[in-house]
Amino acid sequence: MSNNNQQQVDFYFDYISHNAYLAWHGLPAMAEKYGYVVRPVPVLFAGFLQAFGQLGPAEIKPKLEWMNRNNLRKAAQHGIPLNAPKMHPFNPLFLLRLTAQEMSEDERRRITERILYAVWVEGIDPNDKDAVGKCLADLDIDGERLIAGTSSDDAKAQVRANTDEAIARGCFGVPCMVAKEEVFWGFDDLPYLEVVLAGSDPLEQADVEKYTADWEAAVAAGQHRR
Repeated sequence: MSNNNQQQVDFYFDYISHNAYLAWHGLPAMAEKYGYVVRPVPVLFAGFLQAFGQLGPAEIKPKLEWMNRNNLRKAAQHGIPLNAPKMHPFNPLFLLRLTAQEMSEDERRRITERILYAVWVEGIDPNDKDAVGKCLADLDIDGERLIAGTSSDDAKAQVRANTDEAIARGCFGVPCMVAKEEVFWGFDDLPYLEVVLAGSDPLEQADVEKYTADWEAAVAAGQHRR
């Protein structure tokens, strides 16, 4: 799914994440400003949780309450429409498999944007095939073919491969954006992604090698739980 001939930001996302919706809202225009294109890569967030032995934010009640207020505040500040979804958590595999199928990257970007909006603004049932089909019809995309393809072994395998790819590249949550082989996590990391795309990374003024080595020494000396 990669295009190595053009500078790109790889956007690893799951429709289950409102931070993915918020981050996508400004990411394509930001990337284009600096000569990059965004490659949306649908991944299974639950696969990350399993790989790292974590609970999802929605499974920790105080974190969920904080996160909902935090995201609504960010949406209001930036003028981004945001509503509660029809249900949460939900099984995102149908939507992920739909988006992971063979298609042009332009189509994948358009589908990603449309369905994120449908889930986080319009409140569609994410597993309602008729509702999703109408979203694709809005884009003049053959929804019947893509919906039928969600049950194929290829679509299932592609989501697994995407998730494995993201984890192998250092991603640990959604959304993660990878640019210049560095991971940026969530909506709040967009300003830092932008300075890197702009070629004015503040880390160029820091001794990253020494800081990293000092951290490795601190971890080695740390009092770890047993």
